[in-house]
Amino acid sequence: MSEEGHMPAKTMSPDEFRETGYQHIDWIASYFERVRDLPVLPNVAPGELAARLPVSAPECGEPIEQILKDFDYSIFPGLTLWNHPRFFAWFANSSSPPSILAELLIAAMNVNVMLWKSSPSATELEQVTLSWLRQWLQLSESFFGIIYDTASVGVLQALGAAREWKDPECRVKGMKPGLTVYTSEHTHSSSEKAAITLGFGQENVRKIGVDQRFRMRPELLEEAIVSDLEGGKTPCCVVATVGTTSTASIDPVPEIASIAERYGIWLHVDAAYGGPAAIVPEMRHILDGAERAHSLILNPHKCLFVSMDCSVLYTRFPDVFKRASSLSAEYLKTGEDSLVVNYNDYGVQLGRRFRALKLWYVMRYYGHQGVIALLRESLRLAQFLAARIQENPDLELSAPVVFSLVCFRHKGSNGVNQRTMQAVNETGHAFLSHTVLDGQFVLRFAIGNMQTNEDDIQSTWDLIARTAAREAAAEEAVAAQS
Repeated sequence: MSEEGHMPAKTMSPDEFRETGYQHIDWIASYFERVRDLPVLPNVAPGELAARLPVSAPECGEPIEQILKDFDYSIFPGLTLWNHPRFFAWFANSSSPPSILAELLIAAMNVNVMLWKSSPSATELEQVTLSWLRQWLQLSESFFGIIYDTASVGVLQALGAAREWKDPECRVKGMKPGLTVYTSEHTHSSSEKAAITLGFGQENVRKIGVDQRFRMRPELLEEAIVSDLEGGKTPCCVVATVGTTSTASIDPVPEIASIAERYGIWLHVDAAYGGPAAIVPEMRHILDGAERAHSLILNPHKCLFVSMDCSVLYTRFPDVFKRASSLSAEYLKTGEDSLVVNYNDYGVQLGRRFRALKLWYVMRYYGHQGVIALLRESLRLAQFLAARIQENPDLELSAPVVFSLVCFRHKGSNGVNQRTMQAVNETGHAFLSHTVLDGQFVLRFAIGNMQTNEDDIQSTWDLIARTAAREAAAEEAVAAQS
């Protein structure tokens, strides 16, 4: 206690930080070593953790060793383990060791990449790293890159740029009525959310029908555009997807680009999931037509082994993004502004994390060929699983397997498939998610963690097949008795 009667501030010495830091790294390394013995999905009830924790924060500081123990004992058992080799729900991903190490440095430096002046190296590393990634994707030098947290924020910025491009007075006078946005029935919900947030209104979002492969139908898109023009509306933006959320289908981007060009509409390509696969030479075709897009998004935190969150947007029209978002307050002006990129000019964010560092770490550690090999393995494992499904007469593929997502179902009722997924997930061995296609309940098996191997796929497949057969037999028995 000080002379004034105040408790001195608690600090951590460099030696204590070093010692406890080693303990945390050891914990992480141990996690990776034992991960296959851990349940992917926790067996907890809503409110269980909250009931276990104190209702108020401590008055005095506690030892970091005790906090780590409490994390291990109380918090960790209630986590869904996204970074697990048998996490197959939604879109599987990986936080790789080099990305985790970069996160330590990001937190330690704690820089704000809002202006060049606020952190010159962070700004320029983002420019260089996104140039490297652009080269891996074989995109032209005309594409300017920026890192956002997620694709949901990226598409918000893209629609904002499209609005600025089509209605330049909206910045001052507000958006004129009747601006319309075009998506497919399978476009990610973030596009519609962005349209709602920006004031387009749900009534001005057109959801275009899809073909049997769940791809946007260009002829229906053009019909909707013509109808809107005849009705006095202003077509503003069309969102084409490379790797839709439900099935990972690929919209016909070249045909959609031609329509967008014909009617003067901004084309945004959502390649958040599928885009990184274009790094693999034999998969480059998935981005055909994307070179004609006004904006393009892909997520390194999905398939490029970068920890959450890191989403990259490329645009051929950075000046439009800047017109839509820049607002130069006096306290942000610097003498270098005319010579540099200030990333805060290209979005709503002022504070920006140093996300480029973890992408740079991953690209340098694995290299171009290493990343290609890792992506190819996920693609191979998806085909391995697809072959197992096709060998089973009671199960069927529900969508083409283009990337590392496999959609399939038991040929029985929706109830059989729902109960199969629930039973598999409750074992903790693996975690699957679902979608509904043409009224049928479909299991989604998303492969993408860099630790996932053939044994993980086979053991999970065996569990699914056994469970589906059991659930189908049980349903048949009930039907026979009724």
